[in-house]
Amino acid sequence: MEINSYADTFREELKDFQRETEKFYLGQIDAKQYKGFSGRFGSYAQKGGKASMLRLRMAGGRLTKERLKFIADMIEEYHIDKVHLTTCQTVQLHNLNGTDVCQIMEKAIDVGILTWGGGGDFPRNVMMSPLTGVEEGEYFNVTPYGEAAAQYAMGFITKIKLPRKLKIVFSNTPANESHATFRDLGFAATPEGKFDVYSAGGLGNSPKMGVCVKKGVEPSEILYYIKAMAETFMAYGNYENRGKARTRFMQDTLGTEGYKAAFLEKLDKVYEEEKDQLKIEVSETPITKAGKGQIFADQKRVIKQKQPGLYTVVYHPIAGTPAPGKFRQLYETVKNMDQIELRIAPDQTLYIINCTAEEAEAVLKATQDGAQNEFETSVACIGSSICQVGVGDSQKLLSALVEEERTWGFEDGVLPVIHISGCPSSCGTHQIGKIGFRGGVKMVDKTPQPAFVLFVGGCDLEGQERFGKELGQILAANIPGFMKELGERISQAGMVFEQWFPDHQKDLEEIAGKYIIK
Repeated sequence: MEINSYADTFREELKDFQRETEKFYLGQIDAKQYKGFSGRFGSYAQKGGKASMLRLRMAGGRLTKERLKFIADMIEEYHIDKVHLTTCQTVQLHNLNGTDVCQIMEKAIDVGILTWGGGGDFPRNVMMSPLTGVEEGEYFNVTPYGEAAAQYAMGFITKIKLPRKLKIVFSNTPANESHATFRDLGFAATPEGKFDVYSAGGLGNSPKMGVCVKKGVEPSEILYYIKAMAETFMAYGNYENRGKARTRFMQDTLGTEGYKAAFLEKLDKVYEEEKDQLKIEVSETPITKAGKGQIFADQKRVIKQKQPGLYTVVYHPIAGTPAPGKFRQLYETVKNMDQIELRIAPDQTLYIINCTAEEAEAVLKATQDGAQNEFETSVACIGSSICQVGVGDSQKLLSALVEEERTWGFEDGVLPVIHISGCPSSCGTHQIGKIGFRGGVKMVDKTPQPAFVLFVGGCDLEGQERFGKELGQILAANIPGFMKELGERISQAGMVFEQWFPDHQKDLEEIAGKYIIK
């Protein structure tokens, strides 16, 4: 987490941020002007322009005890009433005033958090498989490479102008939790200890799977690929039309094979120019902790690590939005536990890693308020009540569904994890959910009503990737009825969703047809 080389520059730029933020809250610049500026610093005005949010970027969602304490301290000092875990493995602080957002941003530097590039047309938070380094069966630990990538990409912020944002991700197994095969630039680990590299993929409007530009890449050479990605994006990306400016649209303009050829041409040029300068050597921080004891096999929220005697506790706050006081409770629980770290997952789960059996029991006790079954681990973006571009209230919908689901009495697994996005940007990753919803509005009797477009059949597993099939719009008020009827049908078959869906997609579509607005 070498940020010192950028910290001084960032601190100096904060003077500009403070000045522009003051102008915004005084009404001297409008929301659009402010958004174009503030994103560089990881902050945006919320809907209505009366408050700000701040995105704390941490490569791989790595939340050390020091950072956990910092967040808890900020929540208490600034009376923060809303915190959100994002699908890009960051923590968002909400409902901040103009003074507070500036102060928190500067204080975060001291715990290794630069919010620089948390928004805007810059390399975003580098994502990694959340359990890399501790997961049984992983191909290898990608953490050192993700950290090196984050450090290197940070240098782009003051040096180059990208057409739009750039997301770099690393996966350690075919579970592909970080979506390495369909992001802007993805490094998918292989059993041989190398990376297959994918490029120009992405969710959102016109989603695309990534193009495999190279297989069997030595991990020491990842920075060459990151620079080649930036060079390709600047050469062929769309600077004129923001709606067509993400990397995936280069597949449209160049064709899949044309894009691959363009990328490899830039890669050859980077190797020629840089020689051996971008090769990296990394070292892992060893986990030296020894564990004793055993967690019972029926404990659903405990994962056995590859380190003997150590465990990970799984905590999924409903809708990715824990009570603000939970951060202090977690810190007080783990502060004296050696080598404990928290990891934010792309599905908004929080993993507490490196626990002994005794420590795991204490963490379990502190996290009893989280999801109690598979459906309750569903994903939702922050939604339209806060997001400037949001159309549907994702948080409200998921909270209502969880409340209703708890009265239906279905067996665990009958209803799957669902993914809810408030708009086409897919911050709730609706396109890769078994069931996904995308926020919108539907005119009913000449009156606008909140509605969500239904997607089914998405998958993010490497080798099985697919985007969900769009079926149509359902009024938000009718979605609980649809989910209940679906659960009843699956229960009657004596199955869970995972067993039922492959042979019953037509049945699901038939049920959905009763609720879809024609």
